[in-house]
Amino acid sequence: MLNNSPLSTLIHEQAKVYGEKVALSYRDYASATWKDISWRQFSETVSLVSNALIQLGVAEQENIAVFTQNKPEGVCVDFGAYGARVVSIPFYATSSEAQIQYMINDADVRFVFVGEQYQYETAFRVFKMCPTLQRLIIFDPSVQKNPQDQVSMYWDEFLLLGKGLPHADEVARRVAAIQPDDLVNILYTSGTTGVSKGVMLTYRMYAAAIPANDRVMDLTEKDVIMCFLPFTHVFERAWSYWCLSRGARLAINLRPQDILMTLREVHPSCMAAVPRFWEKVYSGVQEKIAGSSAIERKLMLDALAVGKKYNVDYKLQGLEPPLPLKLRYKVYEKTVIALLKKTLGLENASFFPTAGSFIPPTIEEFVHSCGIRMTAGYGMTETTATVSCDWHHSPVSIGSVGRVLEGIDISFGEQNEILLRGDTITKGYYRKAEITAQAYDDEGWFHTGDCGYIKDGELFLTDRIKDLFKTSNGKYISPQALESKFVVDRYIDEVAIIADEHKFVSALIIPDYNLLEQWAKDNAVAFESREQLCANPLVNKMIMDRIETLQQEFAHYEQVKRITLLPEPFSMERGELTNTLKIKRPVIAKNYKEQIDAMYVE
Repeated sequence: MLNNSPLSTLIHEQAKVYGEKVALSYRDYASATWKDISWRQFSETVSLVSNALIQLGVAEQENIAVFTQNKPEGVCVDFGAYGARVVSIPFYATSSEAQIQYMINDADVRFVFVGEQYQYETAFRVFKMCPTLQRLIIFDPSVQKNPQDQVSMYWDEFLLLGKGLPHADEVARRVAAIQPDDLVNILYTSGTTGVSKGVMLTYRMYAAAIPANDRVMDLTEKDVIMCFLPFTHVFERAWSYWCLSRGARLAINLRPQDILMTLREVHPSCMAAVPRFWEKVYSGVQEKIAGSSAIERKLMLDALAVGKKYNVDYKLQGLEPPLPLKLRYKVYEKTVIALLKKTLGLENASFFPTAGSFIPPTIEEFVHSCGIRMTAGYGMTETTATVSCDWHHSPVSIGSVGRVLEGIDISFGEQNEILLRGDTITKGYYRKAEITAQAYDDEGWFHTGDCGYIKDGELFLTDRIKDLFKTSNGKYISPQALESKFVVDRYIDEVAIIADEHKFVSALIIPDYNLLEQWAKDNAVAFESREQLCANPLVNKMIMDRIETLQQEFAHYEQVKRITLLPEPFSMERGELTNTLKIKRPVIAKNYKEQIDAMYVE
């Protein structure tokens, strides 16, 4: 049953219902075992956090920051903040010093909670550049403090400030004073110019989003949820809050690179995922099929073909499969498909919400063919995640992003841009009145920058107006920010960043040919043509080394991983440049498809 309590009291109300039932679990890497936290323990820790924050002097609607990878302590800080009517701002665990400094100063943050050594060191280095910053609170007790650090405390020391709940009355007063339009979170996203914008999320937005999702998807208190995406991401955050409202157990994955291992350890029933996760699963299965014997290969291919007919052609359409197909599928479901699921740790799979970027139809069909219910969706930070998703009891078309949630009004503007209104839509960007005004029209419609259409009740996306790339891992990349940084290098004349719907950032580079040829001569690099020069490994390493230096201020996921040097400049004749010499990204993507594809070969 869904608990509609506000986030400020949700954990305490759930503790009254579930008591010693497991609420959170996490992997203890020292013992290689999973540790459980009951609802009662969760509630008690949240109360300690609320009291400790007040003891530190944190005011109502003051901003605090949480700079960590996924950890139960971070979840406790969030809900403890809500209980003290405090705003929690999550930072990505891989954020750079420049990004941390900007967000702390933009939001006047005094207290930052940090996870492990990297986050601690990054935050400590920016201390002198952040006038409001007063203290760091460190989650991991193994973190080694800087010898000059006189302002940080560890998590256990922080919790002692709330021992005995000295401010219980003040907590109760603050909870009673909460208003629907009070801020809950500020989630920073990258803008087209590289300047971060803080999306304001309120109690009203979460209160509308959680029941709207609950009405169209089947989630129960028996579900075990693997938390794979960072809690900083609105998708994981809103999804997890709904799961907690349902009394489900959250299994918190600390290290993203370990997800395949933790899946096999936890055997979850649900997990929010980005398409890139399923792309890797698909590649692994295809590799296994290719390396199998002829008989095994035939069985696996037939199982997937039968699974497609059964799940995609019939079940997703709300149709009853014919008996012969049903019988064949049941056989494979208990053998080949069961083995595949077990290998992945998904034998208990119920459904897996998937969003964040375009889902290739081949991947979507594959997941459904394996008997795993991928629930495709579309949303933004500004919309408290879900705008639309596959409704579990309505027909589903491969390639759509589902049906728009109840309570959200949708319209289409110029170029079929998706326009939205409703209680789940943000009222704007923190301290960015001008940018906020640009995002809405006179009738109050929020302009998403995405284009699409509705067919038979389902939403389909077609294009993106905004020049902002999103990788297949769901991370936004501002190409102009990188390009403007790189072209200051004397060896680089032009650059086109590649990232949209790809798993990492790469770049097509037009070098300054005269300087590059001179460098080659000075370093005894032989070449007979520009083609040879641009293909030479030593030349590419030199350029890549310079790029590494230039991009240090960017977060890891924003940084260019591979480059291709082009022997000819971009041209207006080939349609690659506008009259003002700006690159046309769709034309670049088409004209250099072969070179781009080569950069993403595993």
